[in-house]
Parts: sequence; structure tokens; C-alpha cells
Amino acid sequence: MTTAILWFRRDLRLDDNPALQAALRAHERLLPVYIHAPDEAAPWQPGAASRWWLHHSLTALQAQLRARGVELQLARGDSLAVLRDLLRTSGAEAVYWNRQYEPAAIARDTRIKQALREDGCAAHSFNASLFVEPWDIRTGQGGPYRVFTPYWRNARAQLQPRPGAAAPARITPCSVNARHAVADLALLPRIAWDAGLRESWRPGAAGAAEALEDFCAGALRGYREQRDWPAQAGTSRLSPHLHFGEISPAQILWKLEETGRDAGAAWREAAEPFLRELGWRDFSHHLLYHFPHTPLQNLNPQFDAFPWREPDAQQLQAWQRGRTGIPIVDAGLRELWHTGWMHNRVRMLVASFLCKNLRLHWLHGARWFWDTLVDADLANNTQGWQWTAGSGADAAPYFRIFNPVTQGERFDPDGAYVRRWLPELAGQGFKSIHSPWREPALLARSGYPQPLVDLAASREEALAAYQAMRSMG
Repeated sequence: MTTAILWFRRDLRLDDNPALQAALRAHERLLPVYIHAPDEAAPWQPGAASRWWLHHSLTALQAQLRARGVELQLARGDSLAVLRDLLRTSGAEAVYWNRQYEPAAIARDTRIKQALREDGCAAHSFNASLFVEPWDIRTGQGGPYRVFTPYWRNARAQLQPRPGAAAPARITPCSVNARHAVADLALLPRIAWDAGLRESWRPGAAGAAEALEDFCAGALRGYREQRDWPAQAGTSRLSPHLHFGEISPAQILWKLEETGRDAGAAWREAAEPFLRELGWRDFSHHLLYHFPHTPLQNLNPQFDAFPWREPDAQQLQAWQRGRTGIPIVDAGLRELWHTGWMHNRVRMLVASFLCKNLRLHWLHGARWFWDTLVDADLANNTQGWQWTAGSGADAAPYFRIFNPVTQGERFDPDGAYVRRWLPELAGQGFKSIHSPWREPALLARSGYPQPLVDLAASREEALAAYQAMRSMG
């Protein structure tokens, strides 16, 4: 009987898992392994919220595998060394895995694939997390896309809904002594700050399937109109499940296809904006693959000369903890701190305030999001921050500066979102919950801070800085 090693990474599911299916087609026995090697992702090792999610997702995957008769091996250390040791002790002939697209992961996987093949071991990798591989889609001139709309037009035409292969009912194991338990990976916080995460999420493939089912049965029908309203449950909240591979874009596409057959044309039309948002996820990976320097450097080199302010530690901490004095910005940052997630419309407002009103480099925000988001994804995080800063592909012009007061009045008109996350303002009776500084007596009584900066003045200073940068180039 032949044996294969299945190397799990961020593909923590059994349904629609190409590497799993390929291994089972070619071999009788399977040795599944997860190797905890965070330093191999340097300088973007997983943040605290991501580690929390990973602990629970691995626990869920372990239970799924046990129900099918096989144990998930958990290991720590250098990935190549661990794989070589498992190959020796198990007698396996091949290693299968699903691809990752971050620069450090590509370099590691290329090195490992070459080393294993030189050892005489077969090594196979697959696409399990994107609609289209980053290298499989090009402009008419043969280069990478920098603008989303033509990218998505090309990619959308290639999408073919298909049912993914179901998880096997039984897997024949290869017996190797277990190395570690999930707890040994020390992923959970030493100080229990994670109560809000536990209240908000159900990591694992079952949680992902439940979230998709609920979304298709409910909020998807009004997604086009309601996705920008942070007080409403108008989005799918699938982003962390997608990041950890508990569900694939192909599974979501097939679910939309299946549901749309019975739901009718109006429902299918409502689903298209959501599918387009999944397209943005693919586009972010396309950009990261073709421009691997962008997690730390501007895509647009003109912004290398931008006069960012030196960060003031107290001011930056006030932003991080939701004490800027701008209610919808602070509500978003407190939602993030409590739940590990933030509504996408509010993410843009929070980022715009940091980059344009405080005029701090986007990396300060990208690093904070990286540590606190359960859906922290290098491609999406990089693209989102560079888009807001004006330095990335298809970016918002730098002079597009969100006014958080008017944005709050438009997308949180009754202040429900702000009142939920800023309880000190909830019962004060402000005429405008989004600009409490206009009522000094009530503001003083609430204990809520004055704004860190004047919105109008800081906007003008940001525009002047932008013009100064342009005059240099």
C-alpha cells in the first residue's frame, strides 16, 4: 500500500480540497500534517487574532479527520525538515499541498518542492483558494492588471460553477506517533482577551458552511443596498473562513449557482455584487504576486516622497484603541478590538482618517490590522491600505478624503452602530451622534474625548502635502 503526506496550511477543510482528492486518488494511505512554522512567513508572521482563529480551526479539522479514522499530525519547526522526517518514518512516497501566494510562502514552497524532488520524493501543489491563479490572467499587452474592472471582466468570463468533491467518508491512516496537541502550539493568548471573539465567531468548515447558508437565505438579497450600513447584518462575514481555507471561492460560487436556480432572476442579480467582492479578493492576490514588494513599499513610487508625519505614540495609540474623538472611526476600532473584525465601509473611514487626517504612513494601520483582524490576509490588507492611501493599484485618489461625519450620517443615520460601540455617547441625547464636539456640555459629561485633529484643517493640510509631493515629481 502506498502512502502520501497531505500538508495542510491555510486550506483547513476536507470538502473541495484538491490536494486531498489528488492524494487519495493516487495512494491508499494518508498522513495529514500541519506544521507550525510562523517564522517562515517573516516579516508577516500571523498576528494574535489570526493565531486565535488558527487554534480553533485546527481543532475543528482534527475532529473532522478523527471522525474519518485518521489523526492530524501537528508539528513545529522547519517545514522541510519536518516533512523529510515524516517521509522517513512513514515510508510515504509523495507530499501534496495547496498553494499559498504570499512572497515568503512562494519562496519557501519552491525551495521545498525542489528539495523533495531531488530527494526522489514526488511533490504536488494545487489551487484551492482562488478563482484564477495570479499568473493565469494577463492584460492584452501580456502584463499584470493594475485596474480592477478590466481584471474582473476577464476573470468573470472564466468562472465555471462546479460542485466540489465531497469529503471522503473514511480515510485509511498511516500510523505515526503523534508529536503535538493543538494546545502545544501555544496559539491562544496567555491573558484571556478573546471573549468577544468567542462570542462572535465559529471557526472551522462547519462554521463557514453555516455562515454561507445564513447569508444566502437572508442578507444576500439586499446586499447591494445594505452592505455599506455597518449597523445591519448586511454582509457575509465569510472573510476569515476564506482566509483559513475553511471554505473556497469555488464552493461559494456553486452555492450561488444552486440557490439562484430556485430563487429567480432578481436573486441572481442581487448576488452579482457579492461575487464581485470575491473578485476583489482574487485581484488583491494578483497584485501581491506580481508586485511582491508592496506589503512594505508603495506600488506607486511617487508616494516615496510623500511627507508623512512622524507618529506620535499617544496619538497612534488613541487611534488604535478608538479614542480619536471621531465617533464612527472609534466605533470601528472598538468593534475590531472586541470582535477581531470591522465592517468594510468603516475600514475605509478608519484608514482614511489615519492616512489623511492624521497623515501617518499606511504601514502603521496595516500592521495594527494585521495583529487584530481574524481575517488578516496579506494580499487584502496590503491592497486595502494602499488603495486608501492613494499609493496602490486602482487606488482612490489621495485627494478623495472621506469625511467621517457625513459618512456616518449617510450610512449610520440613526447612530445605531456608534451607540453600540461607544456606550458613553449612547444616552447623552446629542443632536448629531456623529459630531458630539458641537455640544461641549454633553461631551464633557460623557467623558468622550475631543477630536485629535480638526477635520477641515487636517484635510487642507493633507491636500497641501499631496500637492507638495506632486511638485517634486
